[in-house]
Amino acid sequence: MRQLTGTELKRLHRHWRREDPAPLSLLLEGLGGPFNLGAILRTAAAYRVKHLHLAAMQIDPGATNVGKTALGADRYVPWTAHDDLDTAIATARSDGQEIVGLELAEGAEPMHEAAFDKPLCLVIGHEDRGLSKSALAHCDRAVFLPQLGRIGSLNVATATSIALWEIRRRGFSS
Repeated sequence: MRQLTGTELKRLHRHWRREDPAPLSLLLEGLGGPFNLGAILRTAAAYRVKHLHLAAMQIDPGATNVGKTALGADRYVPWTAHDDLDTAIATARSDGQEIVGLELAEGAEPMHEAAFDKPLCLVIGHEDRGLSKSALAHCDRAVFLPQLGRIGSLNVATATSIALWEIRRRGFSS
């Protein structure tokens, strides 16, 4: 086994870019950590997130600390800062997207058992508090990431990365 050469890596990336996955957007509600936002932007660019909706945000995506983690990925993910959650949800719905919350909530499905077969807007909540009651009420359904260890939750950027991977993994062709 060896690492791919630059040319081999470029070919592999070209192959992946030809994939045409279902539209996927993210709605971040009240995120407060600039490094988390930067990490989410970078992952969103890697998994072809169509749009990033920001509601009740405490940080500016253009902030220096966001850019330190995003490393330029913000150029590849268009984003809109919405004045309120209702407007952000309405915008995602107007694009024909199902609204799915990532939250440990009553009735939530384990992510690995959930179907993701239509355009989707994944809603992510605050680092400490998760989704607000209002955001959860707007969701068509909720999913969660089963965890085996003694820690009951993950860092928001890590959880978002795992969720995006799981959604996109299903669409990969061999």
